Amino acid sequence: MTRRLPRRALVLGAGGLLLLFSHTFPVHADPVSPPEAEAWQAPVSAGLSSDGSLSDVAGVSSTSVWAVGQQSVWDIWQSRGAITHWDGSSWNEVGIRNDPTGAGLLRSVAAASATELWAVGEGHDGQPYVAKGDGGTFDRVTLDRLHAGDWLGGVAAVPGRVVAVGRRDGTPLIVTGTTSKWRLNRLTDRGTLYGVALSGKGDGWAVGDAEGEPLVMRQSGGRWKPSKIPDIPGGYLRDVHLDGPKRALAVGGVSRETGGTAPLALSWNGKKWSRVPLPEGDVRLYGVTGDRKGHFWMSGVDLERPREPFLLRYDGHRVKALRGPESTAPRTVRLQSVAYLPGTRTVWTVGHVVDGSGTYTDVIERFGDPERTKS
Repeated sequence: MTRRLPRRALVLGAGGLLLLFSHTFPVHADPVSPPEAEAWQAPVSAGLSSDGSLSDVAGVSSTSVWAVGQQSVWDIWQSRGAITHWDGSSWNEVGIRNDPTGAGLLRSVAAASATELWAVGEGHDGQPYVAKGDGGTFDRVTLDRLHAGDWLGGVAAVPGRVVAVGRRDGTPLIVTGTTSKWRLNRLTDRGTLYGVALSGKGDGWAVGDAEGEPLVMRQSGGRWKPSKIPDIPGGYLRDVHLDGPKRALAVGGVSRETGGTAPLALSWNGKKWSRVPLPEGDVRLYGVTGDRKGHFWMSGVDLERPREPFLLRYDGHRVKALRGPESTAPRTVRLQSVAYLPGTRTVWTVGHVVDGSGTYTDVIERFGDPERTKS
């Protein structure tokens, strides 16, 4: 999972839409199975402090969901990275030990297991930020191979292996950790990696952009190499989900010459990447997840209908827009990451809501897919 643009600079006011938000969320709300006619469950907040936003989410089970983000997003000096955990009944913020300076922003979180968790972002000391969790608390991990100026945007983990991706000196960066050592890989082209996904068999995908086009890297046999994709000038990718050896989906956008952004999705069928036809509109896609049965969900914001929570569902053949209830008051709901929760047939997605004064409120939306529930 992973999701990600530098929140402080690039997410604020996308499309110029900082609209009035007049809805309050219960901080601790017990999720219930929605009736088929009401697939979207009531939104909740993790209770972050003022100007809070969640950037990524990872689900272990119905009683263990992790999300990371930032509090005080507008204040570069007072901003504070946040880790919060759903225990089945409430959201609770979790601290980070061995960290005198603190995280300024956490962009991505991954769960290799219930007791092996990873988060990445940036620290107040100017260093890239890596933290490891054991299911109860987190500790900051110092990597000698990383230095000031390195940027980490996404992380993925399986037991015994973790991969973080980002940028160093304007070129894509991949940091791989195992039980015995850490290794760095860099490309020569200008660009950045934002999202990464792994399998337990040593395979993986990383996505971003380079030289003004989407970039896809594939790990096979322990080596990362660029993968051939359709030529899409102005395109970029922000997240990727690996749903099996022959199924993966990457999401992002394409900058239009006339202004605005068109949504972009690329599908892997085991042999090649193909562009997925998507609905027209000023849609920004940030995150993607899947159920390992060929069904994917993409999260983001529809800037033509910003008051509604927004997902796209892809079954390998067609894409369908899923929209939550529209607020009676103007608002912008931006869902930055999404996770499918095994055993619940529920999609959890996190992000923020922005009001007219630029104030952020973190938000967790949950969607119980009635079509999947019937199967």
